[in-house]
Amino acid sequence: MAKAKGVLMGELAGETVGEGLFVLPGQGNSLAIETGDGVVLLDASGHAHAPGMIAELRDRTNAPVHAIVYSHGHNGYNAAVDVWDAHNAERGEPPARRIAHRLLPARYARYRETAELQARMAAMQFPARRTVAEIGATFGLHDPTETFEDTMVVTTAGRRVELIHAPSEVDDALALWLPDNGLLAAGAAAPGTTIPNIGTPLRTQRYTIRWAQTLERLAALEAERLLTEFGPLIEGRAAVREWLISTADALRWLREEVVRRLNAGMNEREILADMSYPPAIFDKPWMAPTYGAPEYIVRDLYREENGWWDRNPTTLHPASEAAAAAAVWSAIDPARVLGRAQELAQAGEAQLALHVIDLIAGGPAGEPLAVEARRLKAELCRTLAQTTSAFVSRSLYRTSANLLDQDATSWTALG
Repeated sequence: MAKAKGVLMGELAGETVGEGLFVLPGQGNSLAIETGDGVVLLDASGHAHAPGMIAELRDRTNAPVHAIVYSHGHNGYNAAVDVWDAHNAERGEPPARRIAHRLLPARYARYRETAELQARMAAMQFPARRTVAEIGATFGLHDPTETFEDTMVVTTAGRRVELIHAPSEVDDALALWLPDNGLLAAGAAAPGTTIPNIGTPLRTQRYTIRWAQTLERLAALEAERLLTEFGPLIEGRAAVREWLISTADALRWLREEVVRRLNAGMNEREILADMSYPPAIFDKPWMAPTYGAPEYIVRDLYREENGWWDRNPTTLHPASEAAAAAAVWSAIDPARVLGRAQELAQAGEAQLALHVIDLIAGGPAGEPLAVEARRLKAELCRTLAQTTSAFVSRSLYRTSANLLDQDATSWTALG
């Protein structure tokens, strides 16, 4: 079958990665494992994926689905558990076991509490012609029936399937280990062809050294093959170890460099401007800044050791955005600011132009110069979206531009 495409689609969809081991066309490389007890499925994925996954599975085996293992608790990865339950019921079989790390139910509880926020963030990060409500309707949270603390054996009938707590992208992530086959499915801990997505702009704190420790623990298994979450199958013990350990080493290097600058008194923007990323560490196929980015990780490391203050006393007790924008507008020549921003844009200095245009982009509604400023800001966002390699940054530039096209100055206008 054709390979799935898209930022959240597994590269290996439809491939057999061992006897009785199939990658289904789900969100990420969803692995189906035949055992003597039935099929163990790593992630049920979403409702858009499930019918194709079921069809693919049934082309390979008629065995019942015995267990669904949740790789981690992010929305979408197991939204379609109910579809798989219905499939089992149609076949006269009991529902599959639902197995996750013990921290996952707490994540689900938080996602239920912040359901609209989660949908809004998804609309920003994955822009599509869908409303916030339509995106929220695709989320399904099905609590596990079994959880574990550190390790768990799902089944030993015909094939040993082990689960290992692998905190990385989230605290409830796990890796699936098939010692009889030498195959490690590392889940969110090993995304594939991108640097770990620590510090992505819309997400909660992720912990760089915790992720490094997980990679080192997984490397100690000495797996012969590594199934990444979205990317390729890494083959050969040495290649697997290099992938895991070099990524861990890069994360530890970033921590050391950021801490050194923190100890010198630098603020976040000073650190970002001072950092450089040695090719010997970062120029590897699995460290590309395509979804995550080194700069994101730097910002998250800064956040680990600091509060919210950016060291500017103006931001300690700020006026409302509208009041501040009105005060700035009254103190400057808006036409001159607009002209300078346009000059910078024409000179190819889109980021500098953004800094300048922000002086007036929050100006009064209906004011022609303010409307023009927001129009220019939208153009600058689209320019930057074409030049950045990080998917999330591209998305946020584009959704920001779309909002500015509506002459909006607040994200509450996102519907």
